[in-house]
Amino acid sequence: MTAGASFVDDVPRMDGVPQLDDVALWATVVGQGPAVALLRQAAAQPVHAYLLVGPPGAGRTEAARAFAGTLFAGNGLAGDGSAGVDFERQRHRGLAAIGQHPDLILVEPEGRSLLVADAERITLEGWRSPIEADRKVIVVERFDTAEPAAASSLLKTIEEPPASAVFVLLAEEVPDEHVTIASRCVRVDLPPVPDQMVADALVAEGVPAARADELATASAGSIVRARLLAVDPAFLGRRDTWHSVPERLDGSGAVVAVLVAELRGLIDEAQGPLEDRHRIELEVLTEHEEAFGARGSGRREMADRHKREIRRHRDDELRFGLATLARAYLARAVPDGPSPTEACLMATERITEATGDLLRNPNETLLLQALFLDLPTAEPA
Repeated sequence: MTAGASFVDDVPRMDGVPQLDDVALWATVVGQGPAVALLRQAAAQPVHAYLLVGPPGAGRTEAARAFAGTLFAGNGLAGDGSAGVDFERQRHRGLAAIGQHPDLILVEPEGRSLLVADAERITLEGWRSPIEADRKVIVVERFDTAEPAAASSLLKTIEEPPASAVFVLLAEEVPDEHVTIASRCVRVDLPPVPDQMVADALVAEGVPAARADELATASAGSIVRARLLAVDPAFLGRRDTWHSVPERLDGSGAVVAVLVAELRGLIDEAQGPLEDRHRIELEVLTEHEEAFGARGSGRREMADRHKREIRRHRDDELRFGLATLARAYLARAVPDGPSPTEACLMATERITEATGDLLRNPNETLLLQALFLDLPTAEPA
């Protein structure tokens, strides 16, 4: 196995689709044993709606895909033992695991909130007939951002669901105004994945132990991000550049402009591994369309997902960089450090504020320039 590659990338494929048994499908969900056990049991007699709650990177999307693949494959049963039946079930699981099954619908808001238009699409998709399986699975990202009118529309759909649809809502938390919808769903909690579990998963995939620990820390508990970083040779260079910022600042706007341009260039380059993965997914999708036709292939949905993943990847890179910068200032704040403790602690507070501003999708250049101008220089007054 190539270091840092998911084992799904290395399993046998047929027409570009991974061939997965039930055990391999659920192995895509890292560090969430209790949640996996609950969902595998639930797949035997599924109800109409599930709510998966946990932070980004905890495996919500992977769990939703594995659950869908189990449903599409016939609840993971052995079948009649014929090669044809086994092939079809492995194919259902493989397509679901990589998010390309025509009956697996992902709805994610483009902006900051889930809107009425999104809720209407969820309802419409639910009432459409399945294409290849005997049911559809509608996965709703960021359910917790639903605006009141969208939540009301979604509640009606979940209370009166189509017989052939299963809804899986993904959320970081459940706001008070959404408890009614939550009460109509089976709740499954996915807590943050500990760094050690992420590191162990990387080691099992061929990453050296020392590097796996570094990647786990940088990934913020996301195995997906950790795998991307594992095949990114520039990762350590980016980390070191962020860590060097306190020594390079001199209070001048010219230095700030150079630093921000350099860091943004590094973030641009960091998209390389993700863009490579997107190209592979498009190649697999093209093979699937040539073999089975373009109807229901999800090309448009894939393109939209790729845009969201790039945006999320940039946010992750900024959060990682800002966290590295905060650690650099904390290291300078120790009694024997090069800077006064009070100034460095104030710097970490300002960095935390800038990190929170990422939720508003700010202009990256302006955000970093304003931050760096506020931070202590290499020679504090």
